[in-house]
Amino acid sequence: MTHALASLLHVVRREPAVVQALRSTAAAVVSYAVALRLSSEPAPLTAPLTALLVVQVTLFTTLTTGIRRVNSVVAGVLVAIAFSALVGLTWWSLGLVILASLVVGRLVRAGEFVPEVAISAMLVLGVSRVADTAWDRVLETLIGAAVGLAFNVLVAPPVWVEPASAAITGLATRMRTLLLHIGSEAEHATTVESAAARLHEARRLDNDVAEVDAALRQAEDSLRLNPRVREGLLFRLVLRTGLDTLEICAVVLRVSCRTLTDLARTRGTEPLFPPRVAEALQEVYAHLAGAVESFAQLVTAQVSANAEAAEERLNEELAIARRSRERFAALLPEQIARHPDEWQLYGSLLADADRVLDELGVEKRSARLMEELDRHSRERRARHPRLHALAGRAPRGRARAKV
Repeated sequence: MTHALASLLHVVRREPAVVQALRSTAAAVVSYAVALRLSSEPAPLTAPLTALLVVQVTLFTTLTTGIRRVNSVVAGVLVAIAFSALVGLTWWSLGLVILASLVVGRLVRAGEFVPEVAISAMLVLGVSRVADTAWDRVLETLIGAAVGLAFNVLVAPPVWVEPASAAITGLATRMRTLLLHIGSEAEHATTVESAAARLHEARRLDNDVAEVDAALRQAEDSLRLNPRVREGLLFRLVLRTGLDTLEICAVVLRVSCRTLTDLARTRGTEPLFPPRVAEALQEVYAHLAGAVESFAQLVTAQVSANAEAAEERLNEELAIARRSRERFAALLPEQIARHPDEWQLYGSLLADADRVLDELGVEKRSARLMEELDRHSRERRARHPRLHALAGRAPRGRARAKV
């Protein structure tokens, strides 16, 4: 029993979805209790509804969402008050209210809450005491928004770095599996259908990249303005640049699968490569697969493994892959002499391997990360030139805090 309770508490603390559900429920209940005391409505459900919508997964989105939601509700209430003073509720006046609300929602930049302007106007217009109900709805919305914002300030929202890291690791695992598969088929008589299946598998990596990008954007938002995170910018850039590298490698891998499909079409029932060449190419792909996996471990080392060990494994895999690549390149002239019409395909495979080796290199990753840090610093100075000037005049006796 004690072990089960400890496991449950561990899940509650570590799982962002569970934490978010508990925070949203508590915010809705608190906002309803406050609205019961302050609003004249017998069931002020607008307050908990607003709190549920405002308490988003991150503090950054909560601030922006809360402002837009309050803006949309107030705009809808004002539209309803204006129409109630001129006309009653009929089918044509309802249509005019909806049309006017949607237009006003665009004008006040309510964003995704444009329909909420029309919903608020219709709910207020459908009651007998329009003025009293209208202002009660505004009050309840303000209560729900205030409680939602307070929860994200006082009860820090979860950080979604671990799910994003797991998504990056999953993408690298699928790329590793594909690399091992196409390497194992190099010495066999690969049919066009089998090669095309690998090509479709490589193309599906685009969907995987999109899913990882969505998880990463959620993680980036959770790091903004979050009091639990000190180096939010560095975390965001490490994960983002890591995904960019894997996306480039996925594109190159798709091109390699396209090349192997073309090669299988020209060979027919013959093996793609003779044994020695196939063995060299298989070693290239095997160690590229290990390098992709080690690269993902290095990118996510901030929340999972030891960064130094991951970097050491990555450098080792890349070094072996480069030696295998040189062996493969040395065997290609003999292969081109036998099949001169296929020299472009062989050259493409070699160029693709070079590109992946270059993208996964630790030196290039460090340079890319520094470029992104410099770019963000320039953008921040451009947005706040006066603040940067004051910081430059400040005494430098103490060490600066980390980014």
